[in-house]
Amino acid sequence: MDDFLKWYFSARPVVAGLLGAEGYDHTLGDFSAAAFTAREREERLWLERLAQTEIASLDDAIDRDLVLSQLRGAIAVQSWPEWRRDPAVYLGAVFGSMFTPFQQRLKPEPELVSAAISRLAEVPGVLAACQANLDADLAAPLIVQRALGPARTGRSFLTRTVPAMVEDPDLRARLAEAAEPAAAAFDAFVTFLESFTCGGTWRMGEKLYSILLRERELLGYGAAELHEKGRLAWADLDERMRAVSTRVNGGEDWRAAMESLMDDHPPTLADMRAEYEAETRRAREFVRERDLVTFPEGEECQVLPSAEYTRPVLSVAHYLAPPPLTSSRAGVFFVPYTPDDFTPEQIRQRLRTNSRAQMPSIAVHEAYPGHHWHLSFMAGNPRTVRKVFRTPYFTEGWALYVEKVLHEQGYFDTPATELGHLDCRIFRAARIVVDTALHCEDMTIEQAETFMATKASLSPGTAQGEVSRYCAWPTQAPSYLTGAIEIDRIRESFTGSLREFHDKIAGSGGLPLGLAEQVALA
Repeated sequence: MDDFLKWYFSARPVVAGLLGAEGYDHTLGDFSAAAFTAREREERLWLERLAQTEIASLDDAIDRDLVLSQLRGAIAVQSWPEWRRDPAVYLGAVFGSMFTPFQQRLKPEPELVSAAISRLAEVPGVLAACQANLDADLAAPLIVQRALGPARTGRSFLTRTVPAMVEDPDLRARLAEAAEPAAAAFDAFVTFLESFTCGGTWRMGEKLYSILLRERELLGYGAAELHEKGRLAWADLDERMRAVSTRVNGGEDWRAAMESLMDDHPPTLADMRAEYEAETRRAREFVRERDLVTFPEGEECQVLPSAEYTRPVLSVAHYLAPPPLTSSRAGVFFVPYTPDDFTPEQIRQRLRTNSRAQMPSIAVHEAYPGHHWHLSFMAGNPRTVRKVFRTPYFTEGWALYVEKVLHEQGYFDTPATELGHLDCRIFRAARIVVDTALHCEDMTIEQAETFMATKASLSPGTAQGEVSRYCAWPTQAPSYLTGAIEIDRIRESFTGSLREFHDKIAGSGGLPLGLAEQVALA
């Protein structure tokens, strides 16, 4: 396993650096077509080698099977190569490697600046590799257009946003100067994307989608069964919400009730951040008082505006975990600010989808005992590979599962916040229905946007952004409710306290659900 991780990190230095592995923070790595195809060959060799390895203990078996699931997934998507389809593969490496180290500040500022300058020198080459690798027959216009939003922030991000995070004026000036060639490369890259003509599809297809569910996520079913689970979950939640709605506005129309509740929102983006911060503190104290989990020493969760480069493509709250290969236990709950060019009405709609009725669920999901608690706690797991590989079917499933736990514990203590909690859950059921239908060619984009705007409490603009995300990231959107249901099912077979179950299953990592069940019930 140590040999495998050494290979994995050397082939993906940005990933290694963001995880906190030492010695990988001065390069972006090789993004040439030759490097991608070489990694694909090596993945097959590693699968063969690890599959034949004899295992002496359950922990070793879990580690080995975790890596095998990742390798089988990676080999399956070789027929759907993102590096030929999506500019985000390249943009994500640049943005993440430049922003995250300064956000986390785990090293002295001179070292951070030195590493950033080294990486900046490689940005033109990475963007050139993207231009060479994008295949006009595979890339879809929707995916390329989606990448244009972040790409257009590239110059400002590199020359202003990142240098502004540097406190020393001399170092700040050096970094800004070094950023100029990379910014010029971004200018040219935007021009390239604007004129790039392509005709590929973003639809993955049912066959590959089902393979990933079964072999990477270790679920016992494929896309059709998952679609049906989502449909049934939506119907069940719809019935529950009708009952709660009568306590909100006297009628069973929960959409009308949510529309009314969404008008009660923070007046500005800054107020939204402040209210989320207060709600995060309240959730932490509630979880501690109820003894629902064991808190790791030194954990801390900041609540900050979302990064500028994420605003064109992420319209919802999200979380940045502490690097698990370091001693840090500090994470960031990013509040979904809007791009600078949004109109007052667009900003109002963003605020409405972060209403005071919904904020408690979102804070629980992102912070306590959701993502922040889970990822800061699991960073203490001694098994290195568990810190490197995790699946959204566990991590997102966990965050939605604990929303239900806090509902059971009485955290959502008004009809409004209870309806808001159920609305967050029915939104995830709608995601299952839409994501599977989109990629199995059963729904158009327009139908998907209408479904999300009418079957969940999303504004048309937010629904549009959500559907764009599903098109670009197949299989991820169903992970929330699917994982939550599976973790709930595992809990039913566990003998012990709620805190013992939570510590055991979440502390084991972010495992595919089949492996998580083995750990929890061993």
